Amino acid sequence: MADLPTSRITPDEPPFTRVGVDFFGPFNVKQGRSLVKRYGVVFTCFAIRAVHLEVAHALDTDSCINALRRFIARRGQVGEIWSDNGTNLVATDRELKRSIQEWNDSKIRSEMLQVNVDWKYSPPTGSHYGGVWERQIRTVRQILNVLLRSQTLSDESLQTFLCEVEATINSRPLTTVSLDLNDVEP
Repeated sequence: MADLPTSRITPDEPPFTRVGVDFFGPFNVKQGRSLVKRYGVVFTCFAIRAVHLEVAHALDTDSCINALRRFIARRGQVGEIWSDNGTNLVATDRELKRSIQEWNDSKIRSEMLQVNVDWKYSPPTGSHYGGVWERQIRTVRQILNVLLRSQTLSDESLQTFLCEVEATINSRPLTTVSLDLNDVEP
């Protein structure tokens, strides 16, 4: 068996320094008398497998950038992001790099360079590269299916449910839990 990538075994870095990101959904949300589609965005920490969930209003570049900005504002600086080759994710990376190059003001430019992210893509034929975040999407879907059972939510309710799912996933034990009281804890 091959060694794990260094992005998965860096214990001295803070959580969410190296993450995988992907969109999932759609979810039908009630807005007034009509239904609109919303999407979930999952950020998965490579080192400790913690997740961060966001709501995106569309699958476009602006929604992806806003989800990334909210993620960085809450979880701190990200050094490396892995994703599949989804058009919205590739466009977001390109837009971030273009925005940094266009800024002339040195203060803004220096602050934005601090948020410079190394965005990497899994190979087009390597769907197994995204297994880390795809497995978390499956877990999110399983929990949401139990909670929602075909309910129609509002935007605020969807955000609340995703926060509760995030808390449920992140409160799981990181090691196996023994039922024997005489076992020493790891």
